[in-house]
Amino acid sequence: MKGTLLATLLLTAAAGSALAQQQPQFTHYGLNGMSLNPAYAGIKGQGEVNLIGRYQYLNYNGTFDGNAGSPRTGMITASLPILAVSGGVGIAVYYDQVGQSKMTNAALSYSQHVKLGSGKLGFGVQGIYTYLSKGTYIAIDPYDVNIPSDASDNKFDAGAGIWYEAPKFYAGISINNLLRSEYTFKSSGTVDPVTGRKSGIASKYLGENHAYFTAGYNIDASSSVVVTPMVLVKAVLPGNFSSSSKFDNAKNYSFEGGVRATIDDKYWVGANYRHEESVSGLLGLAFAKDNAIRVGYAFDFIAFNQDARAFSSHEIMLSYRLPKPGLVTRPAIRTPRYSF
Repeated sequence: MKGTLLATLLLTAAAGSALAQQQPQFTHYGLNGMSLNPAYAGIKGQGEVNLIGRYQYLNYNGTFDGNAGSPRTGMITASLPILAVSGGVGIAVYYDQVGQSKMTNAALSYSQHVKLGSGKLGFGVQGIYTYLSKGTYIAIDPYDVNIPSDASDNKFDAGAGIWYEAPKFYAGISINNLLRSEYTFKSSGTVDPVTGRKSGIASKYLGENHAYFTAGYNIDASSSVVVTPMVLVKAVLPGNFSSSSKFDNAKNYSFEGGVRATIDDKYWVGANYRHEESVSGLLGLAFAKDNAIRVGYAFDFIAFNQDARAFSSHEIMLSYRLPKPGLVTRPAIRTPRYSF
């Protein structure tokens, strides 16, 4: 059964390849479920705070005024269980800059948990706020309003997900941008002196649906070593749900898979493969009481299409796991006067 389950996960991951991506990616996906799925909120039974900084395609130089085109991303996530209602709350905030485009995204999540077998099944929803801005671009026609210049827009959206967490196994599937919000960028460029107006139609950006499937299985290799195979499948799904072609384009799918070995819940080392992009190495250390503080580093070697990217990407993670909450009971008071 275990072998069949792992084989099914790997076959699912290998179903497609992707070239499309609107949202940032992280190599530490196996240690930060809150960034992928609202149903993850509080499901581990203890609070978590994670901070990740990523510098993708280090030293990739653009052609405009020497402006670096390397994507730079910062994210903070936090989740907390609410034992009284068998649920949890979470938040994920990230800032992503790719060339002249900048995105700030904040998502507030709630998850409801039910007991299922040896684990818990969570059903999550989230409200999303996104702020998009466009910088300065080189335009053949400087008066064309279709070329955004220092323009911005913001919208609210929503997401949902399901997450299962057990001592040996976890899996989750989620989708966001359910409303497919449309962002409009009106150029702040100069007025055409001939026509007295800005020409063209304001450029638009559509927040397409993004779907994620992730899973992992904890294998006790010894009394002190746990080996965790993990997988992540990502999809950009353009078009309405009623569209017959929404799920057809294989290029809108991507996958990555890896394995992580953890020693005494204190040290870990891992490797990861991202399809048609990179191979990665991960290192980490946990310390403080109950190994509550964790520091991780990931190095991505860009093994494919280097000409269009760069040699490497780098990622640092810092996290803190709060103590597991428990029921507070007052101890019985014993006195010589009462013997019961």
